[in-house]
Amino acid sequence: MPTTGKRRGFARRTVKAVVWDVDDTLFDYAGADTAGMRAHLVAEDLLERYGSAEAALELWRAITDRHWARFAAGEVEFQEQRRDLVREFLAAAALDDAAADGWFGRYLAHYEAAWSLFPDTVPALDALSGTHRHAVLSNSAARLQEYKLRTLGVRDRFEALLCAAELGVSKPDVAAFLAACEALGLEPAEVAYVGDQPEIDARGARDAGLLGIWLDRTGGNGTVPEGVHRIRGLAELPAVLNADTRFGAPSTFG
Repeated sequence: MPTTGKRRGFARRTVKAVVWDVDDTLFDYAGADTAGMRAHLVAEDLLERYGSAEAALELWRAITDRHWARFAAGEVEFQEQRRDLVREFLAAAALDDAAADGWFGRYLAHYEAAWSLFPDTVPALDALSGTHRHAVLSNSAARLQEYKLRTLGVRDRFEALLCAAELGVSKPDVAAFLAACEALGLEPAEVAYVGDQPEIDARGARDAGLLGIWLDRTGGNGTVPEGVHRIRGLAELPAVLNADTRFGAPSTFG
């Protein structure tokens, strides 16, 4: 049974499995979000109201985060938080359920039409397919990520998929990462976690005893958390997993 808590020292680590974040790690969420929002606002004749797709998207994300937090806390049902999101975004509090559902459905169609994996996703999964097991841990809902990964043609690459909405706990909580290890039947020391957020993903994984890997696709100059590896693309991942990595060692990739 996986153990809890931080691990330090310099014991050799053999990584047997990779647990993945999805959005902005495997899947180009930011690109699809921007393209989908622009297409939707143009179709709804609303682009001028928000000034630009980028400005609209910033507002949309802020409102989404607020209503998703209500859903995650059990305050509202999934569909209701979506309706409230639409009403707030449109500043249309009196919008009825059917109209809100219809508006969101049209937005979703534009968003999904823009879905794509990053170009290095499938090559990385192929490169590791014979050496490592794979799973997903996401701060989302299972039905959303199941549908997304199936639509993108990669769901069968992952033997387990865990999401915060069903777990009742979110990254960076240690319990979320340990749940993924338990689903694989592996100790944290045998698992790596790859995600695009240095704190929520990589540091959280490190604190749970996993090998935390920060996928820094933007190439920023942010500080690498201690004991975390930073890679600029997934082509670098096999070298990190196959290296003689040790707990507490600094990143060798930036």
